Amino acid sequence: MAPKVLVVLTSQDKIPANGNPTGWYLPEFAHPYDVLNGKVELTIASPKGGAAPLDPGSVQMFANDPVASAFAKEKQSVWSNTVKLSEVKASDFDAIFYVGGHGPMFDLHSDPDSLSLIQQFAEAKKPVTAVCHGPTVFLKATAGGKPILADAKVTGFSNVEEDQVKMSEFMPFMLETELNKVSNGGYVKADEPWGEKVVISKVAGTGAPLITGQNPASATGVGKEILKALGL
Repeated sequence: MAPKVLVVLTSQDKIPANGNPTGWYLPEFAHPYDVLNGKVELTIASPKGGAAPLDPGSVQMFANDPVASAFAKEKQSVWSNTVKLSEVKASDFDAIFYVGGHGPMFDLHSDPDSLSLIQQFAEAKKPVTAVCHGPTVFLKATAGGKPILADAKVTGFSNVEEDQVKMSEFMPFMLETELNKVSNGGYVKADEPWGEKVVISKVAGTGAPLITGQNPASATGVGKEILKALGL
């Protein structure tokens, strides 16, 4: 039996501060999907279920990325009918993966169903994983009564990268700053903005694998580390 991986996408389609479209970020799903598809069984979920919004800016930005552009054109069925998070059972899966994009900063960050799932995965010692803005989902998450990031190494979209895409003023908080705070100084990043950085750590108290990637360039690496964590 192939391991089962739950992929979680945002349902947030607008930036509250300016009304601009947002959603999940194309290469951060396309590249891990390319790595995982066929080796694991994938179930795609989102807070609201149904069609999960793809950030249109990411489609333009990665038009020259063959994996991302093929995924956008050919795999719409993958994200057009997602399962509702509240209907998902952690016990049915072997790992959970959160795709980034600015959307998760507004919905998944504090979504009670998401936080409950993360706790259940972590307490069952199953891999909890995310890329780019995806690690925002771990900021409020706990397992065994402790923040799951306590004293862990973690990465996610950096403050410099947020500044460079001119989105800092529209964010509810700066992800790097908060990840560093909750992990007690455990935030790490690539030497240069936009460089690949994948961090493998453990959830405090449970020892569950904690896998995070900094940015779009890190998405493939996160997919590969998920396979390794599942023994594939």
